[in-house]
Amino acid sequence: MKNLKLMTAGALMLAAVSVSTAQEASNTKSMAPSFGIKGGVNFATVTGDFDSPDSRTSFHVGALAEFPLADIFSIQVEALYSGQGFKADFEGPEGDKAEVQLDYINVPVLAKVYIVPGLSLEAGPQFSFKVRDKFEINPGSSDGTVNLDHSSLSAKDFEFGVAGGLTFQTEIGLFATGRYNYGLTEVFENNNVGKVNNSVFQIGVGYKF
Repeated sequence: MKNLKLMTAGALMLAAVSVSTAQEASNTKSMAPSFGIKGGVNFATVTGDFDSPDSRTSFHVGALAEFPLADIFSIQVEALYSGQGFKADFEGPEGDKAEVQLDYINVPVLAKVYIVPGLSLEAGPQFSFKVRDKFEINPGSSDGTVNLDHSSLSAKDFEFGVAGGLTFQTEIGLFATGRYNYGLTEVFENNNVGKVNNSVFQIGVGYKF
């Protein structure tokens, strides 16, 4: 009987240690950083002193890293190539539409709060670095493209803005996201253009490793 009691006590202690070890491993895994890729569609335009601009449909693509700080809170940093800009009426002899192409490397730094497992709200600052600004007459035609570097529509090299949205992620790492970005910095160098700010809706999908 004494041996049976010792064996039972030993088994209970072993089980307790095993459960504790498994729980610690699970917690360590859940708090480990994760990395991923994402891409999707941009519906971009500008707000401010431009007269009724139309949206430019383009894309975004890039990578991300998420750093959990608590069970329901994490910080996510991304680096995305983002096609932005707008379309507008153009007074010219050969066409009546023009597309202003403003492409950036966007670096959002987002605070993420998980409402329920897999569903998170995200918001934070965004730092954008211009990689291209062009003016295309009648998009899709052969009417020509003009580089804006030395024109009245030359865009600033850096933009500070804010981003916010919603993400749903599955247990296998696939996720879908919707986000809105707004540039707080005025887009153009020339004050004669007026106050103009980037405004972008993004819909994307991705995968976390």
